[in-house]
This record gives sequence, structure tokens and C-alpha cells, in this order.
Amino acid sequence: MNTLQAGDTAPNFSLKNQYDETVTLSDCLKSGPVLVYFYPKASTPGCTVQAQGLRDIKTQLESSKVTVLGISPDPVAKLQKFSDKQQLNFHLLSDEDHAVADAFGVWGEKKFMGKVYDGIHRLSFIIGTDGKVSHFVNKFKTKDHHQVILDLL
Repeated sequence: MNTLQAGDTAPNFSLKNQYDETVTLSDCLKSGPVLVYFYPKASTPGCTVQAQGLRDIKTQLESSKVTVLGISPDPVAKLQKFSDKQQLNFHLLSDEDHAVADAFGVWGEKKFMGKVYDGIHRLSFIIGTDGKVSHFVNKFKTKDHHQVILDLL
């Protein structure tokens, strides 16, 4: 994995959100910074806690003009169920072929319960309006992710 770091230019991308609408990074950057967070799988315990934390700080994020984009390899239909069930108030994007995850350097080898497989690593990036990564976030617990982001902003 060759993960993007602070100072790197983020690759532009267009993906479908949970409502089957196309969301493009460059369009989101027109209104302010963007939090791009990668998570392994919708509706799993860790991913749910992480998403709920971001949902609950929507007002604080809006005051900093931050747009939240959560990206996973899940299909659009699964993202919609996850979003509806958890009443999420931000975009969840489907990266089924993991092309965007590859571009950000977050797709790679993982180990779980003795098994080795390829998947998305739980990493986050705050991207400034100039299109550059201002913060690379890799040290957090899912229940504290939202506070780490607020502290950086």
C-alpha cells in the first residue's frame, strides 16, 4: 500500500452514493474541506459506531463547512439500508471495484482471525479546498473517530 499523506494531492473521483446519485470530490471541495473516510463494511459494529459518531457531530462539521464522504466496497443498495437504519446525514459512496481505495492507498492485505485477505483499511483524510490532503488520520478507535476529526479541524 502506498497511502496518501498530508501534502499529497487527492485523486478526483466520482462514485454513486446510497441514493444512486453521483458524487464527485471536486464538486464537494467547492463548498469547503472534505472528510474522506474509508471503512470496511456497512452495518458491522465498528463501522456503525464510527458512522454514528460522524452523524452526531453534523452541526459542528457544517460550521467548518466540512462535507463527509464515507467510502466502502459495499453496493449502493446495502449503503442505502445502512444509511436509513442509522439515520445517517452524509454521503456513503460505493467503491465496489475498490479503484478509489487503490488510488488513496487504503486497499491492501489485512489479517483477521488467522486469515489473510485484501480489503479496505480504516483510514481517513481531510482534504482542503486546494485538493491536497491536509490531514491523514490513521490512529483512532472507531468510537473516538469523530472527536479526532473535530480536534484536527
